[in-house]
Amino acid sequence: MKNLINLGEQNSIFNQFIKEIRSAKIQKDSMRFRRNIERLGEIFAYEISKKLDFSSETVTTPLGDCDMEVMKKQPVIATVLRAGLPLHQGVLNYFDQAESAFVSAYRKHSTADDFEVQVEYMSGPSLKGKTLILCDPMLASGQSMVLAYKALVEEYGQPVHVHVVSIIASSEGMQFLKKNVRSKATFWTGAVDSEMTAQSYIIPGLGDAGDLAYGEKE
Repeated sequence: MKNLINLGEQNSIFNQFIKEIRSAKIQKDSMRFRRNIERLGEIFAYEISKKLDFSSETVTTPLGDCDMEVMKKQPVIATVLRAGLPLHQGVLNYFDQAESAFVSAYRKHSTADDFEVQVEYMSGPSLKGKTLILCDPMLASGQSMVLAYKALVEEYGQPVHVHVVSIIASSEGMQFLKKNVRSKATFWTGAVDSEMTAQSYIIPGLGDAGDLAYGEKE
């Protein structure tokens, strides 16, 4: 995918954080797991900022004026609850004046291996003429991400560009996104794993990001 940027292919501290969130031993510390997800979100935000529009602005210091290139507009940051919250916070730490949107989606199972993703709740600002950053730490089948994207666009309008962020993705999920995200889009990830189970868990992946961050759910 020409519009796929995999930050894990570059040697940087980014990969240290991915190694730690994957590690079954380190995962036992949920606070560290959340913080590492947040750190990864901050790095994604820094890299995405290079793709945004900038304009010149004069800044007055105590000793004079200087011209600097600054972002024209802050993006809208959207995430899928609940696993996406630490990643969302990391992106928001850098785009600290951005508006936010939240989508609550869940798996409605008919059997253990058969399910459909449904949106239960959504909240957000207008997206018309804005840049949308849609983030979720794990991109498995891609169904929840695409459903969230479509629901946001239908409710709040068409953004000028979408940056889709996932820390770990399956190759199948990436192809699903490419086919179903119709906006002008850039896809960001830290790793693309080749295997996915019938229950849509990525292998090797890292497990259930929501449970690791916030505790197991019934």
